[in-house]
Amino acid sequence: MSRAEMERLGWDECDVIIVSGDAYVDHPSFGMAVIGRTLEAQGFRVGIIAQPDWHSADAFKALGRPRLFFGVAAGNMDSMINHYTADRKIRSDDAYTPGGVAGKRPDRATLVYTQRCQEAYKDVPVIIGGIEASLRRIAHYDYWQDKVRRSVLVDSKADLLLYGNAERAIIEVAHRLAQRQPIEQITDVRGTAFIRRPGDPSAAGWFELDSTEVDRPGRVDEHINPYQTTSEQAQAQGSTCAKEEGGEPPAPAAVQPIKIVPRSRVVMPPRDRTVIRLPAYEQVKSDPVLYAHANRVLHLETNPGNARALVQRHGEGHTARDVWINPPPVPLATAEMDHVFDLPYARAPHPSYADANGSHDGETKIPAWEMIRFSVNIMRGCFGGCTFCSITEHEGRIIQSRSEDSIIREIEEIRDKVKGFTGIISDLGGPTANMYRIGCRSREIEAACRKPSCVYPGICPNLDTDHGPLIQIYRRARGLKGIKKILIGSGLRYDLAVKSPEYVKELVQHHVGGYLKIAPEHTEGGPLSKMMKPGIGTYDRFKQLFEKFSAEAGKQQFLIPYFIAAHPGTSDEDMMNLALWLKRNGFRADQVQTFYPSPMATATAMYHSGMNPLKGISRDETRAERVDIVRGERRRRLHKAFLRYHDANNWPLLREALKAMGRADLIGNGKHHLIPTFQPATDGSYQSARRKNSTPAPTKASAATKPARPVAGRLLTQHTGLPPRDNGSRPAAPGPRPAGKPTHTAGGKPLRTSLSGTAGPRAQGAGQPAGKGRLRGAVKGKGRG
Repeated sequence: MSRAEMERLGWDECDVIIVSGDAYVDHPSFGMAVIGRTLEAQGFRVGIIAQPDWHSADAFKALGRPRLFFGVAAGNMDSMINHYTADRKIRSDDAYTPGGVAGKRPDRATLVYTQRCQEAYKDVPVIIGGIEASLRRIAHYDYWQDKVRRSVLVDSKADLLLYGNAERAIIEVAHRLAQRQPIEQITDVRGTAFIRRPGDPSAAGWFELDSTEVDRPGRVDEHINPYQTTSEQAQAQGSTCAKEEGGEPPAPAAVQPIKIVPRSRVVMPPRDRTVIRLPAYEQVKSDPVLYAHANRVLHLETNPGNARALVQRHGEGHTARDVWINPPPVPLATAEMDHVFDLPYARAPHPSYADANGSHDGETKIPAWEMIRFSVNIMRGCFGGCTFCSITEHEGRIIQSRSEDSIIREIEEIRDKVKGFTGIISDLGGPTANMYRIGCRSREIEAACRKPSCVYPGICPNLDTDHGPLIQIYRRARGLKGIKKILIGSGLRYDLAVKSPEYVKELVQHHVGGYLKIAPEHTEGGPLSKMMKPGIGTYDRFKQLFEKFSAEAGKQQFLIPYFIAAHPGTSDEDMMNLALWLKRNGFRADQVQTFYPSPMATATAMYHSGMNPLKGISRDETRAERVDIVRGERRRRLHKAFLRYHDANNWPLLREALKAMGRADLIGNGKHHLIPTFQPATDGSYQSARRKNSTPAPTKASAATKPARPVAGRLLTQHTGLPPRDNGSRPAAPGPRPAGKPTHTAGGKPLRTSLSGTAGPRAQGAGQPAGKGRLRGAVKGKGRG
């Protein structure tokens, strides 16, 4: 990470320099470390520039000129998701920075870092990758600008883009560049995207399928008219009948028997030489129907066994460029996974982040590392296909599993080498805790399958749901000397778990520390069908098994269900029914997760287009399925308020909504009512069991602070000085109560219910008056990231 370290190693230059928006943690859960160690194992000298000062190119020259290329990644998260909440409010911390300090990376970090690398050394190739580049490889809807942006490859002007798990691709590219092959000629590596000019000779030999429109009919064969004369048939074909024209009749041909030939199928060109042309950027940016169509085609071409290349035009005329996307990478075999995870990781942050005592605690602690410090990743990928999730788009739906011996070796290494280990492994999982070694029974079926999910609407009969290998790992791991407890912290796919009661018993009785996270996401069929999640009945069956096996072990344990508010396809009635379910079951949500439209996800295509790509896209309203989209701050806040029905600050908004929905019968002071009729005196705060999730009441000093006046000609953003939002907790100004505002009583004293407050950050600028019709005391909730 420094010139001093290079000198101690005897290096005069680095072969590859990786630039990342995360602090450098040498752990296999951090993509930067995996790529760096993988290249190192191939004999390359790798430098790391972590969280550089992007305001100039100086920080990008710290390690000198790389011999082969710069590798640029925004980090383990998309930089915009890292910076902003689902309500577009700026986050106050960054889990991938020492001390959790925010502001150590720019917005759209991939673009900024690439530009600075090119400024530092113009002739050095720049290869972009990571989750941000992977999910923005084609024209994509950008939630923060509320528009469709170009491919990140076009905007960054990088030389090559690697998407998905890129170990095999980065090795191939690095060796080719080391052999002095120009990067412009590296166009045949799986899991890469690059730019071509239209008509480039290197594209010769490819068969192009045009998919730039919807509702285009296929081949139409002309029907034979049995009443048509010979002359009319000849005339229709552009010829004449010689006999009727008076000419000489043709010489009689040899008599041939009539052959009945079955109609043959259209022969398609080989898939490995076929490219599908998507609608151009200029089309999808202004036509939501074509955007949804392009998104559907992309998701149909994600199976490495049968995926075809994709191409999308950006620009017009002499500025036109084609973004070519090669098929996804072939999943790593178990031996390859073992190689990647057996590399000599330090399993700790770089020593440059340590405090005076050489530790990484207190002010130097990196929260993301602390969370996975004693965890073990046993697999990759997810075949769940949840539409709001981007794991499938990035890692694929084919599970890549490590061997049992490799997993045990890592646990022993944590036990023997990691500072602060107390004998408890915090997680033994991955994207999903219980998909280890689960996959299709047939390699042939798996290679030909184009379904987006193996478990929706039901579990595929070809899916092997055997949890035996996972049970064996649990038993072997907890039997190791020095291991006190193996916890499971990854999300659990409970519809799979109920297929193996033995697994549920093993999990509940030995690997739950009192609480188990589970994600039904909703209770109603409408939103669940748009999420591709199982019905709540499956959750009930899992809950029965969970409680049964907990009781057998003499333990009192609890499920923590996660739910999503404001997901596409969710009506106000759906959220009301979810709130009633929560109350019936005694749940009070501490954290509220609002739908976050991440780039390239299927649910994001629904959010932008208002259509359901899962059902097919058509301009015919009778054939296309429209989706109810939750837009606007007020409606999104309403859906969050239903999840936190127990928070008194939400009751005025909920009362108003329930009356408008014709469900005033849910307002009352009985146990069967959702919210009470009275309104207690609240100051806009609530006390959570986890203080970090609490909304503190404003102090006198903060209330007296006036927002800074805007500078003329300067656009204020949350980075450059928007005034703090008024959360509505200040007492109302004295004066007569406006007509029509109800007055409730509590303790014999009249209370005023105010429905006026501040507008959202996009509707209210500095110095503008508070908008009306907004509930004061907006509840801030944190999602799962």
